[in-house]
Amino acid sequence: MAERTRVASRAELNVFEWRGSRRGNSPLTPARVIGVVAKEGEYPAVREFFELFKTPWEFYVPGREYDVVLCSGEQRVEKSARLVVVYGKQENKVAKSSAGVGQLAVRSDAGDRIPIYGDCFALPCDGRVLLSVDGSGECAAFEETVDGQQRVHVGYDLFYEVRYLLTKGQPAAEARVPTLELHISFLRNVMIRASIRVVEIPPVPAGYKFIACLTHDVDHPAIRHHFFDHTMFGFFYRATVGSSVDFLRGRKSLKQLVLNVAAALSLPLMYLGWVKDAWAQFDRYAEIERGASSTFFVIPKRDDAGVALDKTPAPKRAAKYSVADIRNELQSIAKAGCEIGVHGIDAWNNAKAARRELDEIRPLTNNREVGVRMHWLYFDENSHAALDEAGFSYDSTCGYNQTVGYRAGTLQVFKPLLSNRLLELPMHVMDTALFFGGYSNFSPKQAKVTVRELMEHARKFGGVLTFNWHDRSIAPERLWDETYVGFLEELRSKGAWITNAGQAVAWFRKRRSAEIDESENGINDSSPLREALPGLRLQIHEKSFGAAEPNRIEAEKALCST
Repeated sequence: MAERTRVASRAELNVFEWRGSRRGNSPLTPARVIGVVAKEGEYPAVREFFELFKTPWEFYVPGREYDVVLCSGEQRVEKSARLVVVYGKQENKVAKSSAGVGQLAVRSDAGDRIPIYGDCFALPCDGRVLLSVDGSGECAAFEETVDGQQRVHVGYDLFYEVRYLLTKGQPAAEARVPTLELHISFLRNVMIRASIRVVEIPPVPAGYKFIACLTHDVDHPAIRHHFFDHTMFGFFYRATVGSSVDFLRGRKSLKQLVLNVAAALSLPLMYLGWVKDAWAQFDRYAEIERGASSTFFVIPKRDDAGVALDKTPAPKRAAKYSVADIRNELQSIAKAGCEIGVHGIDAWNNAKAARRELDEIRPLTNNREVGVRMHWLYFDENSHAALDEAGFSYDSTCGYNQTVGYRAGTLQVFKPLLSNRLLELPMHVMDTALFFGGYSNFSPKQAKVTVRELMEHARKFGGVLTFNWHDRSIAPERLWDETYVGFLEELRSKGAWITNAGQAVAWFRKRRSAEIDESENGINDSSPLREALPGLRLQIHEKSFGAAEPNRIEAEKALCST
């Protein structure tokens, strides 16, 4: 285990947050850790859950006193804990099994709907109902007091749910539910309700409300690379006929129609080099983003289609450009502070291919840490291990082609359960998923409403909201630049730290390397990048003295070095 160096005491933290206080208690009174009772096969999911819910914990040690003991299944533990939370099948509590896998959700007493992907058991209610089965109203979790000890019984297996979300992911129908964040919120609220003081390092950088990550998949950096192929003919049709239909339906303005028709008629001049290529938009992104650093994922090699998920040829995946074709543009954006990553073709398939694609792109970057996002979001259960072995720092493929939302149920960067160092930066908002007819087919107004909902989740739970706006999406014939500019303005107004993928992942590495020092209520942080990144927060949640419910008023206070 790496040595951890103390760099922040409670007087040196960038931001200290607290919720409420108990009479006679300082807000910085040390808290005891959570003791977790779990089966050995659940250990990876347990560890990752508590990297996301960054609060002191350890695997249960018999005889040691804890404020909270969290059990996976029916377990016998000492009764010294103030609160025992039991997740999963409990033989003496089960009345019957509820709805089918993938069709079930529970609803909290606060109204949150949480999808459940494993078994969920209806429980005979012996106390206050905390979760009910959505639709039937059966009790899925309740709290009771036994011999002075508070106990909470939950009818599903938390760590199965964590493993399912981080490996298989949610179906598109549940895409816009931040399920894993809701599991964390539920456990936190159970602890607060039991008057347990919760100390955590939230996934929110000091000075900001959340992180917004800007990324661009570079699929078509120039129309001149496409001559009398399906891409060129598709562009001409959509810029003329398609734009005319969209104008008549009110989905494009007259200005956009004119721009698209003009671009289509200018194709010969673009091929001759007499006018600027309509799809060459690197400089326009720099103008739109106004100094905010973004990540451009670049396909390693021209005419390399790779194989499809069923291992058959996939010729339409091949790109019509090579790195040499856009080397000057890439060098320019790298000097401006943007990041260059790999838009992988076969990297998902095996470590050898992944290493080869990494070696094609690494010379273009000044970064030792290089990330990847797979073209067409190709992935399987072995991909994380292959990318990890190849030496990638992070992957950002976890997302949907057909919709927007939380495939892994989280806004946080996480470590896949089979990787050693590789982290996963989930992708949440992709332009084509918003606007393509075969997908969401939103109007700009509908897209704004949908993405605003995700922004509000980010403000509530913290984490990083990752955008993927393709390189040609601000160009004719798409002209989705106004929508993108609107998103950027709203992100700034909501207090987001807007940055690239590498920096967002580096901040989460910093958070993962940190530990709460309960002896001084500070943070131990061993990250070598800590000075170049926003600071961490220390957050404390408590129920106010005499209150029936937790005090939800948040206060923020900057602490000066002493």
